[in-house]
Amino acid sequence: MSGKLEPGQLQDPALRPIAEKVLSGRRLAAADAAVLYATNDLLGLGVMADFANRRQNGDRVFFSANQHINPTNVCVLRNTCTFCSFARMPKEDGAYTRSLEEVFAEAAQAAGAPTREFHIVGGLHPKLRLEYYTAMLRGLRERHPGVHIKALTAVEIAHLARIEKVTEREVLIALREAGLTSLPGGGAEVFSTAVRATIAERKLTGAEWLRVHRVAHELGIPTNCTMLYGHVETIADRVEHLEMLRGLQDETHGFLTYIPLAYHPEHNELGEELGRVGTATTGFEDLKAIAVGRLFLDNIPHIKTHWPMVTPFMSQVALAFGCDDVEGTVVYERIYHDAGAQTERQMPYLGLVELIRGAGKRPVERNSLYETVRESFDDVTPPHEPGRRSLPVVHAA
Repeated sequence: MSGKLEPGQLQDPALRPIAEKVLSGRRLAAADAAVLYATNDLLGLGVMADFANRRQNGDRVFFSANQHINPTNVCVLRNTCTFCSFARMPKEDGAYTRSLEEVFAEAAQAAGAPTREFHIVGGLHPKLRLEYYTAMLRGLRERHPGVHIKALTAVEIAHLARIEKVTEREVLIALREAGLTSLPGGGAEVFSTAVRATIAERKLTGAEWLRVHRVAHELGIPTNCTMLYGHVETIADRVEHLEMLRGLQDETHGFLTYIPLAYHPEHNELGEELGRVGTATTGFEDLKAIAVGRLFLDNIPHIKTHWPMVTPFMSQVALAFGCDDVEGTVVYERIYHDAGAQTERQMPYLGLVELIRGAGKRPVERNSLYETVRESFDDVTPPHEPGRRSLPVVHAA
C-alpha cells in the first residue's frame, strides 16, 4: 500500500463516502462498518485501513518477545463452549494441571531467551483458588523481575470471584499486588446474546465481560480486547461487538490493542455441527477483520494479527491492511493448535524482525504496555531460542 487515499479511485462506490470520512478523520458509524464488512473490494478496504494506520503509527510494527503459559486445561465450561478444542473435564484424557514448580520450570526457558512478557491463560478449574494464581505471579516476578505478566481473561477473573465469594475488583487488586501487569482480551468471543447461546451458553455475557474490563481499567490495569469471527455470527453481530468495545474505550481509554481471532473448527463440537472440519477462515476474511477493526476502532491505538491462527504469511500481508502489531515469539502455543492450527508453535525473535521488514515496515520491540524496548536490530546476534524443548511433566487433573 502507498499510504495515499483517493476516494474517487476506489472500485466499490459504496466505500467512497466512507473513505471521505476516513480522510477527514471523522468517526465511522455502525452502518459504515456494515458496508466495510460487506464489500468485495478488499484492496480498496486495505488502502483505507493502511491510510488510517499510517496516520496513527507511521511505518512502525510492534512485536513482543513473549512466552505463552497455560497452567491448566481443566474447565467447568468444557461441555458448553462448543467452539473450544483446548478444554478438558478433570478426568478426561489429556487433562492436565501444573503445580507451581512445573509452571516455574516452564517459565525458566525465559532465562536464556529475550522474553519480556508472560502471557498466561487457561481453563476454569473448579478447585484452583486465587492463592494459586497470586503465588504463581509472585513466583514469576521474583524469578524474572524484568518480565511483564499479562494474565487471566475476564472469564477467569469472574470464575475466581465466584469461587472465593468476593468481587471481581478484589480479585483484580490481589492479582495486581502479586505482579499482574495487564489482562489479555480472550473470552469476549462475540457479544451477541444469540451467538453466545449457540457457542458459549454458560460463559460470561458480553455485558459481564465488559464489566470486568471496566473495573480493570478503573484500577489502572490496561487490557486487550478481541472478537472471535468466522463461525455463526452475522455482520450485524460483528458491528454490535465493535460498537460495544469502542464505547467502553471512549469511557475508560484502557484498551491497548484489538485482536480479531479466527475461529478454528478442528476437534470441537461446533466445527462438526457446522460441517466445517477441515475448513478454517479464508484469507479474505482474515484481512477484512484486521482492516475493519482499524477503521472502526479509532480510539484503540493498536491492531494485532495473531500469526499462530492465520499463518505468518497472512500476518505479513495484514501489515498492509491496517495492522501495526504482530503476535510475539510465543515459545509454545497450545490453544489454537489443539483446534487444528498448522503453524509452528513458536517464532524466532529475529524471524519476527525479518517478517516485519519483509513487509516494508519498521520493527519495534515493545513490552506489554507498548513501551519501546528496541528499534535497532542490525547489531543483534541471534539469541538463544527455546525451540521445542520437552515440557515439564504435568500432574493429572
